[in-house]
Amino acid sequence: MELKRVVVTGLGALTPIGNTISEYWDGLKSGKSGCAPITYFDAEKFKTQFACELKNFDQEAHFDRKEARRLDRFAQYALVSSDEAIEDAGINLDEVDKFRVGVIWGAGIGGLETFQNEVINFAEGDGTPRFNPFFIPKMIADIAPGNISIKHGFMGPNYTTVSACASSANAMIDALNYIRLGHCDVIVTGGSEAAVTLAGMGGFNAMHALSTRNDSPETASRPFDATRDGFVLGEGAGALILEEYEHAKARGAKIYAEVVGGGMSSDAYHMTAPHPDGIGVERVMLNCLRDAGMSPNQVDHINTHGTSTPLGDVAELKAITNVFGEHAKNININSTKSMTGHLLGAAGAIEAIASILAMEHGVVPPTINHTTVDENIDASLNLTLNKAEKRDIKVAMSNTFGFGGHNACVLFKKLDA
Repeated sequence: MELKRVVVTGLGALTPIGNTISEYWDGLKSGKSGCAPITYFDAEKFKTQFACELKNFDQEAHFDRKEARRLDRFAQYALVSSDEAIEDAGINLDEVDKFRVGVIWGAGIGGLETFQNEVINFAEGDGTPRFNPFFIPKMIADIAPGNISIKHGFMGPNYTTVSACASSANAMIDALNYIRLGHCDVIVTGGSEAAVTLAGMGGFNAMHALSTRNDSPETASRPFDATRDGFVLGEGAGALILEEYEHAKARGAKIYAEVVGGGMSSDAYHMTAPHPDGIGVERVMLNCLRDAGMSPNQVDHINTHGTSTPLGDVAELKAITNVFGEHAKNININSTKSMTGHLLGAAGAIEAIASILAMEHGVVPPTINHTTVDENIDASLNLTLNKAEKRDIKVAMSNTFGFGGHNACVLFKKLDA
């Protein structure tokens, strides 16, 4: 069976450095930090008092009051970003075969704020189990793609992938394969997360996973820097329209890039820590290249998982050196988490979008906040430190890894490359 080609025809973003694709790209190329003190709640007693929240997100501009009450923030973000992507793709919803349009979405946690608030309300009550009738439908992770499909009438495959921070990358790989195999013409994919909450911050603080650089939040996310002390929690969503190539060509769609491969692997090592030698990461990149039928020396750019954790950054770069050998020195490597923070289940989507935009514009966004060289990191690697670099990118890779040892990797290629 000959596999069909898959392309990206629409993008949507809602991030801590921009609430649309154009704003997001402006933030990326200028090295903008999205980190600031938390405004959603009083974080004075928390070890970490900052995060990468969305800025100026106007809920009322997108939802009426009744609709907003029925949607957790993570589902609101999914709807807003997917609307932008669908509009960007220029799909005529009256003409498309909606039985062949699916929604495959990623969320690592889902409606955490809804769960948190309902439990707090119950605990503060008189013991009578009075729960909001929308408690469960607001909380469950699959409600985001469900609402996208309901809004637009898409009747193809519809579900959520959950693999912690790899969730939306896994969603994109599933979408790629559904179209490749001829089951769908179009799939809305991506991911969303809204974990900047009391429970989210408290839980990650208890794990000692977050940076505690409260004196300088805007520089706290510093991947590859010797003084990094943990990741910065972010929120938002990224959406991509994946489409069968001939279907896109027939309707004259703009094509951003071709999705040529997806790889997955497991560390099989630890619940939260990466394998110190990066074995699982090495394997996922090899699996992705093999799936694409491409060699390591064809890759120009890698958007790393690069969370700004002491162990994770070293393990990933060691794996890149092992996979790409001498060619690793020729690759523009970066971590856009230095600007957006870590969007958990949405990370794979917004970072894939960053890779696609870098390819389109011929500019690699920087890894910001780097001041001190880490002796454990190969100094010959080009980590695109502190300022953007021009680069003709023909092939770009995006890495995403999650607690539980889940590894996912997606490869994009210029259509004419």
